[in-house]
This record gives sequence, structure tokens and C-alpha cells, in this order.
Amino acid sequence: MTAIVGIGATEFSKESGRSELQLASEAVLAALDDAGLAPSDVDGMVTFTQDTNQEISVAREVGIGDLSFFSRVHYGGGAACGTVAHAAMAVATGAASVVVCYRAFNERSGRRFGQPDARLGGEPSSQGLEMSWHVPYGLMTPAAWVAMFARRYMHVYGATSEDFGRVAVAMRRHASTNPAAWFYERPITLEEHQASKWIVEPLHLLDCCQESDGGVALVVTSAARARDLRQRPAVISAAAQGSGAGQAMMTSYYRDDMSGLPEISVVGRQLWEKSGLTPDDIQTAILYDHFTPFVLSQLEELGFCGRGEAADFIRDGAIELGGRLPLNPHGGQLGEAYIHGMNGIAEAVRQIRGESVNQVADVANVLVTAGTGVPTSGLILSAV
Repeated sequence: MTAIVGIGATEFSKESGRSELQLASEAVLAALDDAGLAPSDVDGMVTFTQDTNQEISVAREVGIGDLSFFSRVHYGGGAACGTVAHAAMAVATGAASVVVCYRAFNERSGRRFGQPDARLGGEPSSQGLEMSWHVPYGLMTPAAWVAMFARRYMHVYGATSEDFGRVAVAMRRHASTNPAAWFYERPITLEEHQASKWIVEPLHLLDCCQESDGGVALVVTSAARARDLRQRPAVISAAAQGSGAGQAMMTSYYRDDMSGLPEISVVGRQLWEKSGLTPDDIQTAILYDHFTPFVLSQLEELGFCGRGEAADFIRDGAIELGGRLPLNPHGGQLGEAYIHGMNGIAEAVRQIRGESVNQVADVANVLVTAGTGVPTSGLILSAV
């Protein structure tokens, strides 16, 4: 077995004032200190293909020596849990003994992911070819791509903008009691959600995640070694990656049905099979909340409710603290910060340790997902 034994993060801001390499290095050093390990103990590193910090550069900056394993995971936010999956496989197979996963960026003060980029449709690559079908016509931002899905979901299942808003309200309520969150002490009401400006109909501003500066790192090693380390381990009961048939990068519009997220279903089936658990065994979940409509669909794809039932599932407060399935007690990417989902994995570890500022009672198992609308990944973390 393998486990996450250390977590570390910088502060989350809109203007970090330092390089992405420094953010990554700070987060890695904090995670190693949390675990009670030294940089010299690390022999593996994993990050996102979109991270600007080379593994060897981070290794030099923090004092890591020889590396026997290094890997990168594709598909933007879909890589988050995949980094842990790669690290766990490296440890389980003996390719490495201690692996650090990291992600750091100046997404607000540097390259802003949410901005239109007409170049996406002209790149001489398979993705450039795919994007050329819609980017020249103005469909070139994540919000616009998700809006297409959201409109179809509303048409098929009768969901409303208010249903999406209930997700945003819950995430901001959780963030409001989390001192690390950007929106600490700043909850919103459903009325404020509805009054926020349109970004791309049917998405309001408050349906869309933040742009953040910051870094997060995680340390993975064997469960046997974890017993001698500083923190209570979060055992990796299951890890999976998944891509659905006909998958595209957030624009899988040519499937027979575009009202679901098949890649999450692929991940979910593996997580339940590998762990031997069911949705009833999960006390809290960290669902990737870059846009509110995808949270509803994830609940359905993972089996927490039936198709088209998520709006009813959340209407009575089921996803809030004290509900049947509290989601993102840290506030998620809508409320805490958008660090491509890595801060959500850190929250899952805190829940297993019993250390979260918004601790759910009697947590034995936490399900975590990565970015949706793209090839993605997921985890189930468990208490010893």
C-alpha cells in the first residue's frame, strides 16, 4: 500500500510577487517538513505537463539529489489526482521510494488560463486541429465550452441556474470559515449568485472558479514507511485515470449524449472496484468545481444519485457541512483557490487526519476528483 504523508502550500493570492519556481519550491519544502522528511529522502517527482517548473529545477532549488523517477501528467486540471496515481505506482513498483507531486503557477498575475486565445485553433498539432472547428467562431474559453454542456444539461434534466447557484453558495459558505481561503469571511447568497454578471449564458460570474497564484505539493511513500513518519497517513485505497469514448478537450460535443461526463464514470467505476467501497462508504468528497454545472454531473456519474437527480440531491443542503455528503469543506476552487485541484487533495488529507478547519465527523474515506470535461483522474483516500 501507498499513502500521502506530507502536504504543503504557499498562501493563495492574486499577486504572489515571486516566480512560479519559487512557489513550487516553497510548497515542496513545506510538504517535506510536514512529513518529517528531508529533501535528500526524495527520489521521484511528478507534476503537470502545464507546469512551467522542470522537475530537475525544483530538485536543485530544494536540495533534492538523484532522481530515479520523474513523470508528467497531461490534460490540465485532469492531471491532479493522476500525479498521485503515478507517484503511487512508482513507489509500489520500486521505481522510487519517496515521490513529491507539485503544481505551482501565477494564474492571476501571470498567464491567465481563462482568457481567450485565438492561437489555440492554429497550432500544428492534433489539439490545434480539434480546436480549429470552434475557436475561429469565438468559442475559445473554458467558460464558453462548459456553457454549451450546461445548456444541454438544463434542457435534458430541467436543471436551472438556481441549481448551479446552490453549489456556489455552499462552496463560498465553506470558504468563509477557512482562513486559508481567498474568500474567507465572504459568503454569498443565492440572490447574489443570480445577480452576478453573465460570463457566458447560462453561467454567471459566480458559477466560475477563481484565477489564483500559489503552489501545492504532496509527498507519497509506502504505507510501511509512513508508520514511522510525523503525520497520520492518508492511505491511497484507489487511484484511477479515465477518458471516455469520443473524448475531446472540454468540447466533446459529438458524442451521442453530451449531458454527462463519461470520463468521470470511467474513473468512478475503477475507484469503486479497486477500493471495494461504495458511495455509501464516503463521508466527504472533494469534487473538482471549476464550473458549477460539472459538480452536479459528477455526483451523478459517481453514483451518489441517479442521472438528472443531482439538482434535487443538493436542494436540501446535502452538500453542505452537516449534510449527507459535504463537498469541498475547504471551499473548493470556487472559494479557497484554483490550484488545478491540488489544494483539494491536500484538503482530503486534512480530513483523513482530522485537522481540517471544517472537519467532517468520523471521516474514514474521502473521494477526490480532478478536472472534468477533459481526460481526468480520481482518488479514494482512507484512514489507517
